Amino acid sequence: MSAERLAADFGNLADIVREIAHEQPEHRALVQGERVLDYAAFDAAVDRVGAALQQRGVASRDAVAICAGTSIEYLVVFLACLRIGAAAALISPYAGAATIARMVADSRARMSFVDAPTAGALDEAGIELACDMLPVEDLLSLGTAGAHPTPVAVEPDWPFNIIYSSGTTGEPKGIVQPHSMRWTHLQRGPIYGYDTNAVTLVSTPLYSNTTLVSVFPTLGLGGTVVLMPKFDVTEFLRLAERHRVTHTMLVPVQYRRIMAEPAFSRFDLSAFRAKFSTSAPFAAALKQDVLARWPGGLVELYGMTEGGGTCVLAAHAHPDKLHTVGIPAPNSDIRIIDDEGRELPRGESGEIVGRSPAMMTGYHRQPEKTREAEWFDATGKRFIRTGDVGRFDADGFLTLFDRKKDMIISGGFNIYPSDLEAVLRGHAAVADVAVIGVPSEQWGETPVAFVVRREGDSTTEDALLQWTNAQLGKTQRLARLSFIEELPRSAIGKVLKRELRERGG
Repeated sequence: MSAERLAADFGNLADIVREIAHEQPEHRALVQGERVLDYAAFDAAVDRVGAALQQRGVASRDAVAICAGTSIEYLVVFLACLRIGAAAALISPYAGAATIARMVADSRARMSFVDAPTAGALDEAGIELACDMLPVEDLLSLGTAGAHPTPVAVEPDWPFNIIYSSGTTGEPKGIVQPHSMRWTHLQRGPIYGYDTNAVTLVSTPLYSNTTLVSVFPTLGLGGTVVLMPKFDVTEFLRLAERHRVTHTMLVPVQYRRIMAEPAFSRFDLSAFRAKFSTSAPFAAALKQDVLARWPGGLVELYGMTEGGGTCVLAAHAHPDKLHTVGIPAPNSDIRIIDDEGRELPRGESGEIVGRSPAMMTGYHRQPEKTREAEWFDATGKRFIRTGDVGRFDADGFLTLFDRKKDMIISGGFNIYPSDLEAVLRGHAAVADVAVIGVPSEQWGETPVAFVVRREGDSTTEDALLQWTNAQLGKTQRLARLSFIEELPRSAIGKVLKRELRERGG
C-alpha cells in the first residue's frame, strides 16, 4: 500500500507511519543495537511524545530543537513534531556550546531535546538555552502512555525541518525545508528499490540531510532503519551482514575506509540493492572499486540541503562516466551561469544553479542570505545557486570542478584544487589530500597541499612535491606540500578547508 500512497499530490510522513503501523504492527521500524521498535510501538511513542509536546505549549509551525547523537529517540521526537505540525530544528551536537545556543535561539524553538554529552558541554560552559531543555534519553517516558495528540492538518508549505548548515563556510544558517520538499524525496523512494522489505543501515548523523534522504523513504515505504550511532568499518560490515541490509547512504571517506578494510571480502553483502553517496567529491577510481567488489547498484547524488536541482549518477549503468556526477534527475532543471549571472551554453564552465519541486523555503530569518542564494532566469523562474563550478559534457553529464570560493586565481589563471588533488591521489604515498590557495605577493594566490601519507610509506614531502609539480602545468604548480596526520572533516565527511586556511596554509 505504501507505494500507492506516495502517488498522492501530498501527504505527511507521520500519518503514513500511523497507517503502516495498522497494516504491519509487528514489522521492525527502528533497530539500534539489541533494541527494536516495531511499527506499532514506534507509532505509539510518536503519539505519546506528540501529545506531550502539545501539552507543553508546542503548536503547529513552532520549532522544536533536537541536538543529539543518533538514536531511536531522535527519530521518535522528529516524527512527533511532524505529527503535530511542528518543525524539527536539527542542530549538530558537535558545534560547540556557544554555537549550539545561538542556533537554538535563532530557530526560536519552543523547547529542545539534548543528549547527555551536549547537556554536559552546555553546563560546563555556563550556557543556558533560550527554551526549556529536556534529556532526549528520557523521551520515551515523556507524557502519558496511550495519549494521542490533537490532529493537525499539515499544509505543504509548512516547515518540515530547519537544518543548520555545518558552518564549513562560515556562520551556520538555518535551511527551512517545507513538507512539499520532503514529499518529493519520499516519492522517489520506489525508484531506488525502497519497499517494506528494505533495510537501511544509517551510519551518518541524523541532523544531516545526507542521512535523512535515505531514512524517510525507508520509513515511508514501511521498511526498517538500522541505526549506528558511531561509524566503525568492521561494525558497519557486521551489521550489514547480520541484518541483510539492502540500502545505505555513505560519504566518500566512509567508502574509502570500508574498501581498504582487509577483511572486506569475508562479509556477505549480497542483500544490497543500492548504495548511495553524496556531500563530498567521490573519486572515480574509488567508485570503480566499489562497483567491482560490492554487490548492488551504486548511485551518486549531487545536490544541496537547500535543494534546487539534483544530478544522479547510476554508476553501475554508466561505468564510462565515473568522473561525473551524472545527469539531472527527473523534474530537475540544472543550468550553468557566469559571474554576471548570464546563462552559459553546454560545454562551458560556470556556477551551477538548479530548480526542482524540492527547494528550501529560504534561510531562517535571513532574507538577505536567501536572496544571495537565488538566481532567476529570464522568465522569472527561481533557482538555487550551488556555489559549485561545473560543466555539462556533450552527453548531458555534469562534471564538477570545485567550490567557486575554493578556486585559486594565480597570476590571472584559474586553478581548480580538485585537479591538483586528483594528480596527488595518483601517487602511491597519498592516502588523502586537500589543496587550498594561500596569499602570494607575486601571484595573488598560490596552491599548497596537505597530504595524509599512507601508513608505512617513507616518501618525503620534498620528493612528493617534486613528483607532483612534474605532472602539473606551469601555472598549477604547488608552492608547498605538508604532511598531516588527518584532514579536518565535518561529521559527514566534508574537508574543512577553512580550518586549513586558518592554520596559515
